Amino acid sequence: MSRTTDEAAVEAANTAFYEAMETGDFEGVSALWLDDGATPITCVHPGWPVLTGRGEVLRSYALIMANTEYIQFFLTDLKISLAGNTAVVTCTENILSGGPPEDGAELGPLVGQLVVATNVFRHTSDGWRIWSHHASPVLADTDDTEETGAPGDDEPRPDQA
Repeated sequence: MSRTTDEAAVEAANTAFYEAMETGDFEGVSALWLDDGATPITCVHPGWPVLTGRGEVLRSYALIMANTEYIQFFLTDLKISLAGNTAVVTCTENILSGGPPEDGAELGPLVGQLVVATNVFRHTSDGWRIWSHHASPVLADTDDTEETGAPGDDEPRPDQA
């Protein structure tokens, strides 16, 4: 395969992963994860510990899908890096989600969240499969942060102590 073809295939697999999440397609999500019997998969959802192995990872997606009435991903800042049979996709997940309705309401409350994600894929005989997913929340700006600084900028670095 050419580099351009590989990049397109990786992007298609990445898109299929998010589309399966949006539609609650657990089988689709499961099929996109690496399953070679030898390589443990890993996943970090925002605020969760590291999950390792198909059982833990897929249970987490089943749990998320069971407790999320609505979810939509708007991916931005998508970048793909290829190295042999491995691909790294980085992106920003602009997420809109909602839980079950409360107190007889027709829809549950919708919540927006900004998350940066790294998805590592491996090429297999079945196509590109997710080896690892790591997502971290993007923290909102606070009044404690100067426009050009970050929290803790006023603290000396170890090499300045």
